[in-house]
Amino acid sequence: MKHQYAISSLFFILSFYICAQSVDKHVDMGEYTMHFKIIKGEGTPILFEAGGGDDSTVWDPILQKIHDATGATLISYDRSGFGKSELNPKLKNEADFGIENGIKELEAGLSKLGYTDKIMLVSHSYGGLYNLLYARKHPKKVTALVLIDVTLSDFWNEELLTMRDMNIDISAIPKPSGDYYMNANFNKIMRDVRGLKFPESMPILNIFPENSFPGFPEILSNRWRELHQELGAQNQNITNSIAKGSSHGVFQDNPALVINAINKMYAETLDKNQQNIVLKKALAIAMELAIETKSTNRSENDLIALGYSFLGNAELDKALEVFKVNIALFAESSNAYDSYGEALLIADQKPEAIEMYTKSIELDPNNENAKAVLLKMKEE
Repeated sequence: MKHQYAISSLFFILSFYICAQSVDKHVDMGEYTMHFKIIKGEGTPILFEAGGGDDSTVWDPILQKIHDATGATLISYDRSGFGKSELNPKLKNEADFGIENGIKELEAGLSKLGYTDKIMLVSHSYGGLYNLLYARKHPKKVTALVLIDVTLSDFWNEELLTMRDMNIDISAIPKPSGDYYMNANFNKIMRDVRGLKFPESMPILNIFPENSFPGFPEILSNRWRELHQELGAQNQNITNSIAKGSSHGVFQDNPALVINAINKMYAETLDKNQQNIVLKKALAIAMELAIETKSTNRSENDLIALGYSFLGNAELDKALEVFKVNIALFAESSNAYDSYGEALLIADQKPEAIEMYTKSIELDPNNENAKAVLLKMKEE
């Protein structure tokens, strides 16, 4: 009955959420327009930067739940020549359409919309380079970043650029278009950003899968993975998060992981009172997402990761609630009971912890960790 109550109380909390409407804004840039999509909220806005060749629509499936938790203004947009944004007719040469111009257009568009102060950034793939340049240009404005399998500045060395040139026929890409100009400037952009680093002044969560490009040459996939691993290992302000079972489109393969990560990262930029409010909502949404995706192991692992993140922040009550729901959802998982047992032990609830570890061993007789913990508790 206590597990049933935990789930029903979750839906009670969720019933208070009100869906906010996304509003399309066609910003007059002088001779052309840029398309922004905005869910209006309060506090620091979150800007979503799509990958190369994509537009704002790729973010649509995950925005509502992020808004539900954070209450923030969410901004996605189409870069010049993509989606509903027009190309700038003032630009005459191919080189004029590079990423530096893209940053200037983004800044101008945000300014016209009134977003000129603090901002949190989220990006995918090629969009990570936009986050990199924007963060370097405005280090005092960017509160945090969430990078979703982004293109890192040092990835495209000369060997890989040569390999790319042999496999990309730019003449086959329709012109004029954003896609054409992005590819026409690709090599120069990658050389220009090479060696650039994210500022050390801001917290960064770097999410990437174990294998971003299955089926691609190993020289590509291995280098991509190794650079991402090094990013978190070599920078104290950057935390790596591996999205198991996902490919390059992590937010499509495992939306719950990305939604939970963005919600938690946003909460960490707030003061303690606001943080508690956002984390409470984020917790309810994390559980809702786990229920929705109960048919996969990802939701179980995401909840376990969320529970341990609360433990790491000394938020024991929230951790216990997460682990309790996890065993209700995944009653046949030894790992779920093991994790709940650990949290109960930390909470000095020894009889309940013994019960959880015992159940974990019943489900997995090879769980040596649970056996060792039980033995130690019985000897005390």
